[in-house]
Amino acid sequence: MSTGLDAIDVRILQQLQVDCSISTSELAERVGLSQSPCWRRIQRLREEGYIKAQVAILDPERMGFQMHIFAQLKMNNLAENERERFIREIAAIPEIVECYSVLGERDAMIKVIAPDIKWYQDFIFRKILKLPGVIDISSTVALSEMKRTTALPVRQGV
Repeated sequence: MSTGLDAIDVRILQQLQVDCSISTSELAERVGLSQSPCWRRIQRLREEGYIKAQVAILDPERMGFQMHIFAQLKMNNLAENERERFIREIAAIPEIVECYSVLGERDAMIKVIAPDIKWYQDFIFRKILKLPGVIDISSTVALSEMKRTTALPVRQGV
């Protein structure tokens, strides 16, 4: 059962979003706790689902992905099994790093990382237009990244 976040939980989560590789003792010092209570709080935050995962965030450019493309997909009405297949196929394509069901004229929005525009053009025909139900795609290429963060605003009492 979730007990909500207090001020120390908030500080722990804020610090972990900045650098989750710090030791428990360093984290405890930063948030004003001793090591054992800090470790117990981290475990509770995991168990209650506040902390979903701890990962390394890679630099897309260093990994060869120079472009970020936001593509909006128009789709046919899908039966439940086709929708499940669409979701499975999206999950299996590593270059699609985000996917959302959206309201409006389009049905889904995906974020694709690509090495260049030629690769993306081939990707549209090779992968995206072959996904179940996809009948049209509208793409927006990001010119520059002005802000990107994985950190969420953390508030007490949540």
